[in-house]
Amino acid sequence: MIFGVSALLGALYTDRSLRKVIQYLYEIGVKCTPVVCLVGWFTGMVLGLQGYHTLSKFSSEGLLGSAVALSLIRELGPVLTAIMVVGQAGSAMGAEIGVQRNSEQIDALNTMHINPLTFLIGPRLIAAICSFPILTAFFDLIGIWGAYVTGVLMLGVDSGIFISGIENSVGWEDVSSGITKSLVFGFLTTLICCYQGYQTHIKSTAPGARGVSQSATRAVVYSCVIILLFDYMITSFLL
Repeated sequence: MIFGVSALLGALYTDRSLRKVIQYLYEIGVKCTPVVCLVGWFTGMVLGLQGYHTLSKFSSEGLLGSAVALSLIRELGPVLTAIMVVGQAGSAMGAEIGVQRNSEQIDALNTMHINPLTFLIGPRLIAAICSFPILTAFFDLIGIWGAYVTGVLMLGVDSGIFISGIENSVGWEDVSSGITKSLVFGFLTTLICCYQGYQTHIKSTAPGARGVSQSATRAVVYSCVIILLFDYMITSFLL
């Protein structure tokens, strides 16, 4: 946490961080949008299909819209979005910083009196904090749309009942819960991925490319565990 807070504060008070932030907004936000939307679409379709057949046992098909929307907005949206971004962008961050550590580029920054945390880590944290809530919103909207296609167009649930169920059940506290989770996940997962790459020379048991691959693997595994752990903690706190 000291590592992350130092990098974040340093980047916020450095003028030359803006270009780096824009670059990482593209890498974390724009490049991850297709996979997030694709996973959100099929997640929503599966929820619509499974939810319909489960609710039909209790003659409650009209609750499909609210059940899918709440599941996506409160839980599945932030969690699956974070996991997808970690798989694509997080592993790349860990590997890139690990290569920079092994090739002594980080030592060169220190020699030139440039703080590596401010230059390399801080802009990535800012970009992740900005990108994760937007990507989560995309996931939620695409997922609800996928559930609409499955439930309404394919299985015959009334369109008005589906939409009104979402309007009546989803409140600001549900949306704020998802946003809070996405912000926390964005900060923590980016911090873990950057830290693992930054400490490649210490954490890895093998030199060179092997050590970088170990750092990238640890970054993804630790991030996924942290996502699930903090999802439970935040949910317990907000309920």
